[in-house]
Amino acid sequence: MFRTGGARIAKAGARGFGTKAQPPSRLRNAVWATGSIVVGGLGYLYLTDASAGIHKYVSTPLMRQLDAEQAHQLAISSMKRGVCPVDRSADDSVLEIELWGKSVTNPIGVAAGFDKNGEAIDALFGLGFGSVEIGSITPEAQQGNARPRIFRVEDSDAVINRMGLPNCGATSAGERLRSRFWRLLASQSKQQGESVATLSASVNRSAVAGRLLGVNVGKCKSSADDSFDDYVTGLQKLGPYADYVVINVSCPNVTNMKANGDVEVLERTVAAVMKARNKMSGEYRPPVVLKIGPDNDLQQLRVIAQVATDYRVDGIIATNTTRQRPGVIGVKEEGGLSGAPLKDMALATTREMYRLTQGRMPIIGCGGIRTAEDALAFAKAGASCVQVYSSMTVDGPGKAREIKDGVVRLLKGRKWADVVGEDARRK
Repeated sequence: MFRTGGARIAKAGARGFGTKAQPPSRLRNAVWATGSIVVGGLGYLYLTDASAGIHKYVSTPLMRQLDAEQAHQLAISSMKRGVCPVDRSADDSVLEIELWGKSVTNPIGVAAGFDKNGEAIDALFGLGFGSVEIGSITPEAQQGNARPRIFRVEDSDAVINRMGLPNCGATSAGERLRSRFWRLLASQSKQQGESVATLSASVNRSAVAGRLLGVNVGKCKSSADDSFDDYVTGLQKLGPYADYVVINVSCPNVTNMKANGDVEVLERTVAAVMKARNKMSGEYRPPVVLKIGPDNDLQQLRVIAQVATDYRVDGIIATNTTRQRPGVIGVKEEGGLSGAPLKDMALATTREMYRLTQGRMPIIGCGGIRTAEDALAFAKAGASCVQVYSSMTVDGPGKAREIKDGVVRLLKGRKWADVVGEDARRK
């Protein structure tokens, strides 16, 4: 009996150990799959949100370990391939402005110099900027100055560059802009059921509702000091695809911009460009904006304001970079200084140009803007809108949203448009 029972137990044990494990239930599989999808989806939403802390505190500092120009090239390369976060929040209505008869959802733009060739326009709009300005673009492609030519000033949140306007040239940039414009219009035509021809007559040249695309044009390095033909050529080739065209007469990193300091050359340049703009064929003629430097004294600013008024320039950008080194000690590199140390100079120029033009033309504030307080200070000084660049390289791709949210809080129910020029009205 004992042996028989033991045999039975052994057989039972053998059968028990030899039995295969039961597969997980369908419910368990469904739970795991659902959980994976949810976690993956949340992770994707977080990583692709421009305001996510990982971009400001991890990815941007990592990028800053690279050489400045290498980091810039990597950023542009990633953005043009769509590897870039986005701003998913709608702009508050208090931020809405109107420029040259076009509605813009917010007054925060990205300055020229970041996207020199117009390769990352849609990615930059995706970051929440109300306007994107590309360039400077010259009639012919050029390499710019020798490297290294971009230098970070870490303890001042500043950048010094002596790029020398490297770009792909007006023909290549113009083809890129033309292709993008008609491609987006064709897509909108299918979605809205309107013809491309109808849309082309009504949409912004940015081809994005509530957004403006600016094109900054400059002079070739080989052109004569007092020539203006390059600006006219840039306007003619690129103007049809721009919501506004910027005449860059103030770049401190080229030596042949005599219009930056010679009144007669400036006047001839502005006169020639405005004449060419007024003669452009077709119904569309882009607004022309003059970009000036921060190093002008009061008398020079008076002359600039008078020329801009006399020839009915459509706006002024104040300002470009500076050769001066306000608040920066021990830096020997040559080139234009941008970033936080430039703010006071740019703000003073904005305030003076608004006063001198009596608020009759839009002033675009640019230089050292990093916070909502900075942006609002420029608005009160007379800026219809503002531009950032250096601060985005310091704080990351969420800069537009950060400033917009801060401005909304500071406005306390007022509108941005209501505070433009407030400083002048108080006097």
